[in-house]
Amino acid sequence: MSRSFSLTRRAFIVGAGASLAAAALPVFADASAKELRIGYQKAASTLVLLKSHQTLEKRLAPLGVTIKWTEFPAGPQLLEGLNVGAIDFGYVGEAPPVIAQAAGANFVYTAYEVPTPHAEGILVHRDASINTLADLKGKKIALNKGSDVHWFLVAALQKAGVKYSEIQPVFLPPADARAAFERGAIDAWAIWDPFLEAAKRQPNARLLADASGIVDHHQFFLSARPFAQQNGDVLAIVIEEVGKEGAWVRGHYAEAAAQLAPIQGLDANVIEAGLRHYEHIYKPVDASVLASQQRIADTFAELRIIPTKIVTRDAVLVAQG
Repeated sequence: MSRSFSLTRRAFIVGAGASLAAAALPVFADASAKELRIGYQKAASTLVLLKSHQTLEKRLAPLGVTIKWTEFPAGPQLLEGLNVGAIDFGYVGEAPPVIAQAAGANFVYTAYEVPTPHAEGILVHRDASINTLADLKGKKIALNKGSDVHWFLVAALQKAGVKYSEIQPVFLPPADARAAFERGAIDAWAIWDPFLEAAKRQPNARLLADASGIVDHHQFFLSARPFAQQNGDVLAIVIEEVGKEGAWVRGHYAEAAAQLAPIQGLDANVIEAGLRHYEHIYKPVDASVLASQQRIADTFAELRIIPTKIVTRDAVLVAQG
């Protein structure tokens, strides 16, 4: 089994095809006056728990570094915050970085979570005559534009031989999509956990497919490039603490769910089931995962979801010796 991703303070630079470099980047020039701004989503359980437990604050306090946490509704909005300089670090899925890079965002891939294909799926109405992915042709499908499920839906349709142009995408955030699904305004809904698990338990919903055998469903930690270039030691501590938090979740699913329930506004049993769909194991970005991102980028460019072709390996720090 893979081990959780842990970095020492002297090893952080990530390059395409490289694991970790031995040399560290300079820490803050004036750490006592600096702030690390972290963007998170309420559904990003590991970061939410890290914020709640305040272990990162304790680790960074000796460096004089304080933390500002900013919540975003989804990955695309978080990446927009990174692009405009509102945050330095965040956690998103596999599609938002591709879209952000195509828009000129100056970020770097910092680490990734090993594949979690059971954590996203396509829901249909229980009595609908939609029994295969091919049956989605011509249907109204709700999704959060530019999020993980955007890529998942595209790939699922490709696997079924259905063109993206042959469905009717309805771009809605999770809460609005759920309302539309419940009132029958859409035929299907592509969504991620814990919202997926909560919706699956409704009497009118049926899981058509999850991402198994379709996409990897990676999650990524991203950093603003200038911040990463100047503060490698700080980011190494962040990823190390994230890895510890992930290991704690894997050994305390019920306790983690109980702590998240009042924050995420869902039943603890639902959250625990969703937590078990994620691996909570983090690794340095390598050539293989960048190749997976390149596949998304190439497909999105062909479909005009992004306006131009990009090279995903451009969004890494080059190891320096």
